[in-house]
Amino acid sequence: MRGFDTEFRDLDHYIRVITDRIWEGRQIERIRDYYSEGCVVETPSVTTVGVEAVIKGTRDTLLQFPDRRLLAEDVVVSGDENGGFLSSHRIFSPMTHVGPGVFGQPTFQTVFARTIADCVCKENRIIHEWLVRDQSAIARNIGIEPQDLALQWLSRTDGHFTKEKAPNPPQGYFSHIGTDLEIESYVSHWRSFLLDDKPREFLGRGHDPIIAAVPGGKTIVGGDAVSEHWITWKESWEAHQFNCEHAVINRRKDRHDTLAARWRAHATYKGNDPRAAQHSKHEVEIMAICHADLIDGQLIREWVLIDEVALWMQILSH
Repeated sequence: MRGFDTEFRDLDHYIRVITDRIWEGRQIERIRDYYSEGCVVETPSVTTVGVEAVIKGTRDTLLQFPDRRLLAEDVVVSGDENGGFLSSHRIFSPMTHVGPGVFGQPTFQTVFARTIADCVCKENRIIHEWLVRDQSAIARNIGIEPQDLALQWLSRTDGHFTKEKAPNPPQGYFSHIGTDLEIESYVSHWRSFLLDDKPREFLGRGHDPIIAAVPGGKTIVGGDAVSEHWITWKESWEAHQFNCEHAVINRRKDRHDTLAARWRAHATYKGNDPRAAQHSKHEVEIMAICHADLIDGQLIREWVLIDEVALWMQILSH
């Protein structure tokens, strides 16, 4: 990998090693070694620019959850050394809420949550990042509903949702979007669950059981149960304008193939939560990153990361 330190064998190794150093090793200042000075980080609720914001966010998180682990579940790679690589890194984090911060006063509850980070990496640094964390899983673990946490976060901005538009990815980098029919069929699987009145038959039905991780820290087993989850989800959210920004499959000889996809959709709330009664016409952006494991062309496991707290911040914003 041109421009990367010679200790790194490939992008997968680079991402795992630097994550371990920064988080597991608590070498926070090394963020300056591995993030560019003007790195853009976009989440569903906020956009930041600059390495100092990354360092501050890391310190603030560790103040609230000092024992937080970042356990790598997978890294799906694409791109090249010329325009830039992209790593889609799925992380599972156990942690204990023992410090004050954006999640309120300490509850001393054990928390489990997933994150997927898509990072453009070039010449030994992360230069652009999209990050989605299952914030509603954290909220429920500490005993607060996502809607109430959203209201607390909105109170810091006088009730207004104020996410800045993210700058475009760096020049020269092009996100991989699969054009073959197989990749499109998997992307259509999520598009169908969001947009269709009758979602298409679940792709993993040929393998029993299918396992799916969905927002709120929930795990669902079985194709019928997954379909039912999204049918129920659609009772509250009417989605449209689905757009896939990134999709790639890593073909692996020694184990299952893995798909990574990042997409956005616009939606309006149509549920019955009284807090949203006067805001139901607000259009919200759903920013999602998904992973899926494939065997013999069949989807057998999937992880769908959507920040439901960010959705509620948009709904409840003045």
